Amino acid sequence: MSKGLFILLLFFTVKCTQAQLTYQNLEVDYDSTWTYKNLKIIPIRPKGGGNGNPLGFPQQSGRPIISLSQALKLGYVKISERGTASTENVHYLRINNSSDTAVFIASGEIITGGRQDRMVTKDTVLAPNGRDQYIDVMCVEEGRWSEKEKKFGYYGYADPGLRKVVDQSRNQVLVWKEIFGQLDGSGVKAPTLAYTARKQDKKYMLQEMEYFQQFYDKIMKDSSITGFVCVSGDKVIGMDVFAGNKLFQEELEPLLRGYIEAAIVRGSPVTAPDPTVKKYLDKILTSERGQEEYLKKNGKIFRYEEKVYHITGYAE
Repeated sequence: MSKGLFILLLFFTVKCTQAQLTYQNLEVDYDSTWTYKNLKIIPIRPKGGGNGNPLGFPQQSGRPIISLSQALKLGYVKISERGTASTENVHYLRINNSSDTAVFIASGEIITGGRQDRMVTKDTVLAPNGRDQYIDVMCVEEGRWSEKEKKFGYYGYADPGLRKVVDQSRNQVLVWKEIFGQLDGSGVKAPTLAYTARKQDKKYMLQEMEYFQQFYDKIMKDSSITGFVCVSGDKVIGMDVFAGNKLFQEELEPLLRGYIEAAIVRGSPVTAPDPTVKKYLDKILTSERGQEEYLKKNGKIFRYEEKVYHITGYAE
C-alpha cells in the first residue's frame, strides 16, 4: 500500500470513528443504574471514561455549542412570533441569536407563551449571526391563538411519547390527539388543551419533584455520562445520547423531566431485566448501518458538520 493511500485511509477511519455513537465508542453501564418507583435509568458513557468532549462534539470558534435552555437563561437568544395570522404563522417561530455561541435546539423542546404554546419539530444548530432565523414548530395548545403575544418561556422536553409522534409523523392532528389522550388519561382539565397543563396539578408536581430529586444530582455528579436509557414497567421507554458531556448536562434537567412525566403518567414499577434492555440497545448501538435503519422508524439521528452528535430511541 502506498504512503498516500494509507494516509487517506487513516483519515477516513478517524473521521468515521469520530462520527459514531455506537458500541465502538460507547459503553452501557448496567452496574451503575438508578431506580425510583416507575423509572430506571442506565447511564451511557464513552469507552475509557473521561469527560468534556471525548467524542469530538462540534464547536464553533473553539466554543462549545450550548443548549436552548441555557441560551435563553443567559439572554443569548430572543424568540418571537413570525406574524399575527395563525394560518400563516402557527408552524414557525422567529429566533435571533445575538451571542457569539451557536445554540443547539432539539425537536421535542416546548416553548410556552406567544400566541400559543409550541413544540420544536426538528433538531438544528442556530448560528450566532445576530439575524432573524426561523424554527419549525407545532402547536401543543389547541384551543388558543391569542390576539396579544404573551412573553415566551421555556418549558423543557415533552415526554418521549409525544416526541415520538412529532418525529415520526410531523402531523398536527396526531399531535393534538396524543396530547388529548394524555390529559384525559391523567384526569387533567385544560380549557385550551395545553400539553403543559399538567404542571398546574399540585399532586403531579409533588410526584415529579420526588422523582427529580432521586436522579438529577446523581447523574450530574458523574462527568463521564453522555447519555442514558430509561426503563419503566417491562420495557424501554426511550434513550438519548450526545457526543459530549457538556451539552448532555445542559440538556439533562428538561430531558429528565420528560422521562419522569412518562413514568408517572403511563409507567409502572420496573420489571424489565437487563437482557431486555440490551436487546433494545443492540439494534441502535451495534453498527452505524443498523442504527440508521432502526432509528428511521423508531427514533432520530442528528448530524452536524458530518458528525453524529445526538441520537434518540423511542419505545417499540
